[in-house]
Amino acid sequence: MNFLAHIYLSGDNELLTIGNFVADGVRGKKYKSYPTEIQAGIHLHREIDTFTDAHPIFRRSTKRLHKAYGHYSGVIVDIFYDHFLAKNWDSYSNIPLADYIQDFYKSLNRYLDVLPPRFQRLTPIMIADNWLLSYATLEGIQLVFNGMNRRTKGVSKMNMATKELKEHYTAFETDFTEFFIELMAFSTEKRLEIEKLFDI
Repeated sequence: MNFLAHIYLSGDNELLTIGNFVADGVRGKKYKSYPTEIQAGIHLHREIDTFTDAHPIFRRSTKRLHKAYGHYSGVIVDIFYDHFLAKNWDSYSNIPLADYIQDFYKSLNRYLDVLPPRFQRLTPIMIADNWLLSYATLEGIQLVFNGMNRRTKGVSKMNMATKELKEHYTAFETDFTEFFIELMAFSTEKRLEIEKLFDI
């Protein structure tokens, strides 16, 4: 899953949420150098990714993209799914998406010095361009893919991925809706286990 989903699936603990958000910037056992609650969030992120990558519905989504995008298919579907979460946000939260995102940005700024270096650099750009809110529109998703294609020096061709999203929009949205129900249940159970393990 991509940024918005990881944030949403973290519950109400601020530092755990930040850990879930920054986990891709923390390799191996380096997580142990972070505060306990951030460590817990990193663990939760890894559990969510493992569950997602192996899930038959997620694989069904990536299969539609394999021919054109190869091993980038999973990354693309992660972003597709964040789009559907943002678009249908009112079905998952009573807090307006714009307010939820602004609260999260405030958290990031509060703990900017604690973030991994990659996320210290990324956070001001993310906030300035309001990446998380942009996921809700196809235009916003296009900008995300354009940026990712630039970072892969054009190899990924991800700037073309909105074509498949539009062609199979209903199928991808159905996949997301079915999958996210299961992911929410898994994440809640796993988060409670991790909170107990880390005594938070």
